[in-house]
Amino acid sequence: MAKFYVESGTLRAIVDSADADRAALWAIHTAMEQVMPLDAVGEVSLEQTCDASDHVSLGESIQLSEIGFGREDALQIDTFEAFQHWNQLFVAMEKLQKLLLS
Repeated sequence: MAKFYVESGTLRAIVDSADADRAALWAIHTAMEQVMPLDAVGEVSLEQTCDASDHVSLGESIQLSEIGFGREDALQIDTFEAFQHWNQLFVAMEKLQKLLLS
């Protein structure tokens, strides 16, 4: 696995990932878990998800580099395109879960 320096909006993290696309998906997943926790037990209110002190908001693009933060040569991935990919995976996983539980 490669180490990616991921930056977008308020997010700045180092992620071990097989490739840059998967690291970008991780960034989307991190932001989305704030509004729809995927591993929460029971109901979680919107207030509980939005009041977190470590709130992450993404910018228009996600910058990924294997060298470091703030690199001008970092790969730029459009945040909306990465979100669309994440959403497709999320929907597929929901369908699979329903099939397995029925």
